[in-house]
Amino acid sequence: MSNRTREILWSLRTLAEREIRRYLRIWVQTLVPPAVTMSLYFVIFGSLIGPRIGSMNGFDYIQFMIPGLIMMSVITNSYANVVSSFFGVKFQRSIEELLVSPMPAFIILLGFIIGGVSRGILVGIVVYLVSLFFYPDFTIHNLPLTLGVLVLTAILFSLMGFINAIFADTFDDISVVPTFVLTPLIYLGGVFYSISILPEIWQKVSLINPMLYVVNTFREGMLGVSDIDVTSALLMQLFFIIILTASCLYLLKTGKGTRQ
Repeated sequence: MSNRTREILWSLRTLAEREIRRYLRIWVQTLVPPAVTMSLYFVIFGSLIGPRIGSMNGFDYIQFMIPGLIMMSVITNSYANVVSSFFGVKFQRSIEELLVSPMPAFIILLGFIIGGVSRGILVGIVVYLVSLFFYPDFTIHNLPLTLGVLVLTAILFSLMGFINAIFADTFDDISVVPTFVLTPLIYLGGVFYSISILPEIWQKVSLINPMLYVVNTFREGMLGVSDIDVTSALLMQLFFIIILTASCLYLLKTGKGTRQ
């Protein structure tokens, strides 16, 4: 292994460790709130409203909700970690140190993505453990597919958070997309219901929502049921990951949003 390769790997390790330690240091703010919020969802929608709804696609309503709530937590936390961290680096002007360092652009990107992915997956595990208190008999239908979708989703939304951070000029800019775009799409993406119960026209409209494919692919892994074709959804996720990765690297190399 050449000295250059060692330097690159050491740089990646340093940046990734910093990102992971950043959110673990404030775990009360990053890991506890999702557990509390999801507990409220399980109590209100699962334990109180769920028995009135009955079953959904052949499963108890609370069981049907679990994959959607886990995926909602993964999406929001992987996105939030990267967008807040990278914008913080820009705001503090320490981005200049990264840009003038010998680290290649893909190492800088990968370091931040590792932080977002690790937080998203960790929060997903926390929410899954919380769900076992409300539905102890829950078993995962297809573990490899479940883990694969979990990682792909965390990567995808970490990349989206990175792009948001690049174009953001103020702290308000990093909250606009999660509040007015991600949250509505997630709630309308089949987290709490199957689109099969909707009128035909709204089923077709729902197919435009990208969150529907993410949530249902994950539900296929956990429960074995889905409203969409899983293979097409996985290919779509991979396609967008490639496009967003190329976009992030281009923006980093050209200095868009980082060298003004």
